[in-house]
Amino acid sequence: MDTTASVLDALAARLSDPGILDSSTLARALYSTDASIYRLVPSVVAVPRTRKELVELVRAALEVGLPITTRGAGTSCAGNAVGTGLIIDTSRHLNRIISIDEVSGTAEIEPGVIQSQLQAAVTPLGWRYGPDPSTANRCTVGGMIGNNACGPRALGYGRSADNIVELEVITGTGECLTLTQDAHGPTLDRLRQVVGESLGVIRTEFGTFTRQVSGYSMEHLLPEKGFDAAKFFAGTEGTLGVITRAVVKLVKDAPLKLTIALGYPTMADAADAMPLILPFSPTACEGMDRRLSDVVAERLGASAVPDLPDGDGWVFIELVGDDMDEMLTRAHGMVDVSGCTEGWVVTDPAQAARLWTIRTDAAGLASVALDEPAWAGWEDAAVPADRLGAYLRDFDALLERFGLHGLPYGHFGEGCVHCRIDVPLTRDDGTQVLHEFITEAGKLVASHGGSMSGEHGDGRARSELLPLMYSTGALNLFAAVKQIFDPNNLLNPGVLVDPEPLNHNVRPFLARNSPLTMSHPEFAKAVHSCTGVGKCRSDSTKVGSVMCPSYQASGDEKDSTRGRSRILQEMINGTLITGGWASPEVTEALELCLSCKGCRRDCPTGVDMAAFKSRVLFEKYRGRLRPTSHYAMGWLPRWGRLTTRLRIGVLMNFVLQTPGLQHIARWVAGVDQRRPMPRFRTGAAASHQHHELTGGTARRGRVAVWVDSFSDAFEGGQVVALLNLLVSLGFEPKVVSGDACCGLTWITTGQLDGARRQLRHALEVLAPIAEQQVPIIGLEPSCMAVWRSDAAELLPDEPRVAVVRDAITTLGELLDGLDDWIPPDLSGLTIVAQPHCHQTSVLGHAADKRVLERTGAKVIILGGCCGLAGNFGVERGHYETSVKVAEHDLLPAIHEAGQQAIILADGFSCRKQVKDLENRTALTLPELLIKYMG
Repeated sequence: MDTTASVLDALAARLSDPGILDSSTLARALYSTDASIYRLVPSVVAVPRTRKELVELVRAALEVGLPITTRGAGTSCAGNAVGTGLIIDTSRHLNRIISIDEVSGTAEIEPGVIQSQLQAAVTPLGWRYGPDPSTANRCTVGGMIGNNACGPRALGYGRSADNIVELEVITGTGECLTLTQDAHGPTLDRLRQVVGESLGVIRTEFGTFTRQVSGYSMEHLLPEKGFDAAKFFAGTEGTLGVITRAVVKLVKDAPLKLTIALGYPTMADAADAMPLILPFSPTACEGMDRRLSDVVAERLGASAVPDLPDGDGWVFIELVGDDMDEMLTRAHGMVDVSGCTEGWVVTDPAQAARLWTIRTDAAGLASVALDEPAWAGWEDAAVPADRLGAYLRDFDALLERFGLHGLPYGHFGEGCVHCRIDVPLTRDDGTQVLHEFITEAGKLVASHGGSMSGEHGDGRARSELLPLMYSTGALNLFAAVKQIFDPNNLLNPGVLVDPEPLNHNVRPFLARNSPLTMSHPEFAKAVHSCTGVGKCRSDSTKVGSVMCPSYQASGDEKDSTRGRSRILQEMINGTLITGGWASPEVTEALELCLSCKGCRRDCPTGVDMAAFKSRVLFEKYRGRLRPTSHYAMGWLPRWGRLTTRLRIGVLMNFVLQTPGLQHIARWVAGVDQRRPMPRFRTGAAASHQHHELTGGTARRGRVAVWVDSFSDAFEGGQVVALLNLLVSLGFEPKVVSGDACCGLTWITTGQLDGARRQLRHALEVLAPIAEQQVPIIGLEPSCMAVWRSDAAELLPDEPRVAVVRDAITTLGELLDGLDDWIPPDLSGLTIVAQPHCHQTSVLGHAADKRVLERTGAKVIILGGCCGLAGNFGVERGHYETSVKVAEHDLLPAIHEAGQQAIILADGFSCRKQVKDLENRTALTLPELLIKYMG
């Protein structure tokens, strides 16, 4: 097919505003894959802003013969949202909720509306949108309709198809159709005729069970179903038309919920019980086994696994209703007949929440818990629920036969099983193994009367398998339907009808022998750990997440963790992005990364973009002159030590605070001119000052106080506050003497050799203290986090790193372990606490939260990032993004809490951001506590 520049020129000439097109290498790389294993580089990406632009765009692309693939959030796991022609992203602008009808219980929406956005809009009105996939906080409803997405509560509320009233679509002929039940028109009448000629095939092969999502759902077009073309369109995966508008059905959510947990000897035994459980009308019925609970314990700690019923396989069930007595009767009746080893009816909401949380945690970890990477591909097959137990036993045997591994779990009430599998895709025979295994798995599912897909669609991963479950007559029917709607095969070609082989265009396989893979195999493996599920696109800071502040500020895919991972994957591949570490596309994608490490914790696969950025900067500038900001801010601890040793703080402050001089200083250092400069201490470093401490008895023993470079060189009272607090608590604190810089600023600027030197020097100072089992109390969260993350990665063969890591303790952790400590009474006060990103993501903030709550104050703990993020918000070109990030969580919380609220921030950069943008002083935890202690 011709996708040359002339075709793109012809496309642009047909548009009122060609500015919605982007054929840059950066854009094409960003959209070259979705949440699947597939890679197809598009010719151009478009982000239409209105329905009119969308219609014009689709018609123009059809006129010039350019294939079209529509995508929402790009969370498709089967390669449904990638293609070589035009990619249309509906998520950026086509995301309006047009209207909500409270009486009929319907909502009219644009295709890019996020599921959770719709849910939030209708919940206060007493309604809910039924389907709730795990990606609900970022997936679009248009994408859900395209794949016929379901989620765990589809058992009670139905699939996407079951919740559609009306669709407006553009077909492959450019025609705009309104699809409803019993709709008419030339195109739909042709469809009605094709259906009429195949009634026997449709009635016998389609709609055999609820999770039969594979292929086209022809059953909705039967006369007895009212020829519902809107419901039929769900699951057509963009192969028949582009959705421009949808009217979806809402459902009433029962006010009461009840959880039942059932234990069985094995997960397959739990699956065998489905025919006994389903008559009790559960809303959700989820299964997992001990393999996954062991993974949760290993990765998140034993405390993350709640008590579970006796057994090695479990089912968690939700009942809903408006009469608790009736629900309890139903629940106990279910337990009695379920055949379980042990069953619980859980009436405590907190206990129920913990049970559902382990199921969620387990699902998130299933793809990263194996020794080798586990991939999508055989992601969501489904069988009738009464065949599930037998299928699971056969599936385990199939994995063993191929020497592969996976951790199955899923929506047992509807027979849908999720499993990512460690197919060796980076081996030379990797795609052959993939094809052989998936084909055998497809035969297995078909033998149990199942569907290749149970909720994610077939895409490029399973379309080839449709002949295993459908007759020639059914496949010919698909082709006939495709011919009606898309006669030139321009809508998502290669999917469902005339599919491409499932082992073509496999992303990790294509990059296996690239020069960068050969020279940097561990880095190549790490960047491919991003599976594309797009959690970084969700706005989850209200529940404590940090990731991804730059995306929250810009809404641009390139500024998400996933987008950056895609660019790095293309850099590794080397055929589209060809400049290696110094590629302009890589530079642009990483430019607004705050190195907050939020993704390290919040990303389901643990992507650490901060570490990736450091590595890229290291390789890019290896043996080259660096930007001045790398020397000014990357060496900031060095300049701080020099200033305090020479006692020239007064002079430095004069230069940095005097108009004209400070302008020159900012320009030389690469600092934005709108940023106030920090003030140095005017005397000796904090670690070398004599501190007058209040009296106390050292009944609790010695502690070492490690004064980081920021606390040491810049103004602030946190050091003396910490020392006085420790004395008052009965400790004998001693400030660590000697330079023990962790190298943080070298790390964030990619000067990794320098960081290693700093760390080795720090080990000489801190390791002897740690070896004496003396706790080392730190002040700056980002510096302490280095010892629990970067240090081991930079010095993997240095055993003393682990010794220091185990000795490093935050003040919150120390206080949380003192059961006899009575905190000051702060009742009546409001504390707005901004944890440092590295504390949230690496150290954890739970201990500090408990300490603050013990004071009796009203505590508001913020998610998200302050926006300064070390050197990021100071550097030239980052100011606007830094402020936008602050405006997401920090500044609104400060404004809402009012002038009397206490602002708490242990991080140097967090406190500076508050001072710079609000002209208010934030306290550290030791300053807060010592201020109010009697």
